Amino acid sequence: MGNRRTFLFSLAAALAAAAVPASSAPSPLARSLADPARAQDRAQDARRHPAQLVALADLKPGQRVVDLIPGSGYWSRIFSRIVGPRGRVYGIWPAPYAHEAMGDIQNLRTLASQYGNIDVLVEPGTRLTAPQPVDVVWTSQNYHDYNDKFMGKPGSQSFARDAYRILKPGGLFIVIDHMSAPGRGLGDTETFHRIDRATVIREATAAGFRLAGESNVLRNPKDPLNIPVFDRSIRGHTSQFALKFRKPAR
Repeated sequence: MGNRRTFLFSLAAALAAAAVPASSAPSPLARSLADPARAQDRAQDARRHPAQLVALADLKPGQRVVDLIPGSGYWSRIFSRIVGPRGRVYGIWPAPYAHEAMGDIQNLRTLASQYGNIDVLVEPGTRLTAPQPVDVVWTSQNYHDYNDKFMGKPGSQSFARDAYRILKPGGLFIVIDHMSAPGRGLGDTETFHRIDRATVIREATAAGFRLAGESNVLRNPKDPLNIPVFDRSIRGHTSQFALKFRKPAR
């Protein structure tokens, strides 16, 4: 009887354990955000919301992503850990912007030597290219720049077409930028460094993309939308949109 009770107890325990799902391993995004090498960036996470925004890009190990005008490499560092050794991150500067950001370029080259899957590229002009078709084109706070004098005013519509061209079918175009007041179109790109959300959607759609998602985590109702983004009252806390566009699979 004792052996039978022991058997039944063991069987019940095994069945109970089987009924409780095993804890899942951390996602590639979670592991990337926990990277100890991000210690210097972590203080920015509360205002930059990396978990919510990078989730828009649906990044997976082995993918290739363009980080356009990557600045200090905040996003490149996250992307690098997610796509892993079989993936690639292309940190790209168009030449006119590179002339203003040589320090950032050198910093990213140092980062690239540490991570091993980041390529630092300076384009000879403003036309966006990539060494091979990519899964994601990511631009944070730089879409509006393509309309400005220092860039030669190639136009953000041209940039959207370039992004479409270098993406694989089904690839994603993520656009994060400072909001202008509705209806302002391209009128504030030079003066306030802002752009109208509706204009970005219209240009991306004209390039062939379909709007596939959006995040509002960077919206700030206290931003009046009619002052420069570098104004001390709002710098670092502007209201921004985050749009996810998809290139059709066919």
